[in-house]
Amino acid sequence: MNRHGAAREASQLQRRLEALDQARELGAGALPDEALDEVLEVLERASSRRSLSADHTVVGFFGATGSGKSSLFNAVSGAEIATAAARRPTTSEPLAGIWGATGSEPLLDWLEVSSRHHAAAVPGFADEGTGLILLDLPDFDSTRAENRQIVERMVGLVDVLVWVLDPQKYADAAVHNDFLAPLASHAAVTLVVLNQVDRLPQPEIGPVLESLKAILARDGLGTVQVLGASAVVGTGVDKVRAAIRQAALQRLALSQRLAADVDRAAARLAAASGAGEAHGVKASTRDRLDAELAVAANVPLVVDAVARSYRQEATRRTGWPVTRWLVQFRADPLRRLNLRRAGERPELNRTSLPPAGAPARARTDAAVREFADTASDGAPGPWRAAIRGVAREGRERLPDALDQAIAGTDLKAGRSSWWWTAFNVLQWLGLLIALGGLGWLGVLAGLGYFQLPVPEVPRVQGWPVPTVLVAGGVLLGIVLALAARFIAGAAARARASAARRRLNASVAAVAQDLVVEPVELEISRLASFNAALKSAAG
Repeated sequence: MNRHGAAREASQLQRRLEALDQARELGAGALPDEALDEVLEVLERASSRRSLSADHTVVGFFGATGSGKSSLFNAVSGAEIATAAARRPTTSEPLAGIWGATGSEPLLDWLEVSSRHHAAAVPGFADEGTGLILLDLPDFDSTRAENRQIVERMVGLVDVLVWVLDPQKYADAAVHNDFLAPLASHAAVTLVVLNQVDRLPQPEIGPVLESLKAILARDGLGTVQVLGASAVVGTGVDKVRAAIRQAALQRLALSQRLAADVDRAAARLAAASGAGEAHGVKASTRDRLDAELAVAANVPLVVDAVARSYRQEATRRTGWPVTRWLVQFRADPLRRLNLRRAGERPELNRTSLPPAGAPARARTDAAVREFADTASDGAPGPWRAAIRGVAREGRERLPDALDQAIAGTDLKAGRSSWWWTAFNVLQWLGLLIALGGLGWLGVLAGLGYFQLPVPEVPRVQGWPVPTVLVAGGVLLGIVLALAARFIAGAAARARASAARRRLNASVAAVAQDLVVEPVELEISRLASFNAALKSAAG
């Protein structure tokens, strides 16, 4: 009966179990192990139960000492399966009444029930085709610790829970606080029976049942079915049988029970996580992080070195040939920082940049902390801690990674400029002109010294040509040197600006790899966790 409905419930249950397992995996590292272990127990228990007979519905009878639980069990079973009264004042181990032996053995082995009784058919209740297992369980208030342990274990295993209460102790806090209230999500597979109603005057039965329902409602079990019965005189036993028979024939109790377990586990996981979603990474906060890391990585120092190195090389290549050789006595700023290594692989080396001081480290730490705090804003407590944690882990690796990034950035510092060649040719031309003039004047001076005839020197605007050549060559060199310095300054600023962009990109890549991406992954994990938990909760 209702096979289609049972299959649909089983399919939905499978989806929810998968979602719960996904939420558990996503919560690892952020949520307490205790909460995750509880979920794992539910998943393992569900997997074990679903691998066993789905054609059997396991109904457990739970009750306190003196509630008449075993007597009601016998009355419902239609046989003296459980020894009651004086011969068996307390139930010391589970006992099973079985209708439908085929497939029941592995299930009872898993339940650890060794006392088994193949019950006779009870017309209108159960027969071999019903697939029903009734369990008479130890008293939950037994003084024997092992008995209570059995009850606590069985509460988590049976498909349907039948709580047998009596008029004297139906409001006992032990059963309500320890068992019923914690299982409020299991109302669909819970049946509460007020036994021994024959001990109450007829006018009090209704008010007592209403009082019990009110207490159950406070426990969160306002929708649970409550029946009055008497195992001694048979009052209400047929209604108890009908409720159990309906659960067995519908074949939904197994899925409903496990679905209730999933609800409970998801609720506990949600409580451990807390509600909320992280606001995520903001562009302004990331820009601030990149800027602070650039300072920590000495990008301004490297950029300045690029500019000074270019100007120095430009002077060496375009300055006045008479004085440009003096530049070689000045150390190259990039080489001093170990950033000009022709023929080597920079990413395998380290720079000679000064390590970040305490103020720089403090600024870096503050920037990483601000980034993580802003990104995790809105996230529940455990996840905020997880997001901050991955940011801190990345922060510890930043100094070395930033140094590698600077060392591995192509600063384009070895590239020459087209105008250098032109200026160099003109400078040498000016020097040759000046030397030519000097040589001419030297010849004239030698002739005069040796009292030899001195030829007339051509003149330009009254100035001797040799003198004009010397003055013109020197002036050309000076003008070219000044022009080269002006051009070199502008070109150095352009090259430094390009270097700054490349260095900032390298720093941003490090920040992305060590801080931003791990934080984004944690935020994404939280979103996936919330989605999985929502799916698990149905």
